[in-house]
Amino acid sequence: MDIFTALSDPIRRQLIEALWQRGALSIKQLGEGLNISRQAVTKHLNVLIKAKLVSAEFSGKERIHQLNPRPMEQVALWLQPFAVQWDDRLSRLNTYLGEEHEQD
Repeated sequence: MDIFTALSDPIRRQLIEALWQRGALSIKQLGEGLNISRQAVTKHLNVLIKAKLVSAEFSGKERIHQLNPRPMEQVALWLQPFAVQWDDRLSRLNTYLGEEHEQD
């Protein structure tokens, strides 16, 4: 499973955010506040597991999910040149707007 395909769904991004903010969680905990069934949560989690963004282990009867940050680091590294380019453009725009403001 491609990481970008896995991240393309807003529900899956919400699940990743929950794991990032709250740590390891059960399916029940991850489903709280989402207007989808437990089966839908499981389906989304399985996509994230296939993309290696999430790992799962059983603790008694519950399957506990945990975020795997390594693939996200790879995405961040891939995005870094784009961020640098946009930072440069925004900085030049800020300079231009500052010069325009000073001339008024």
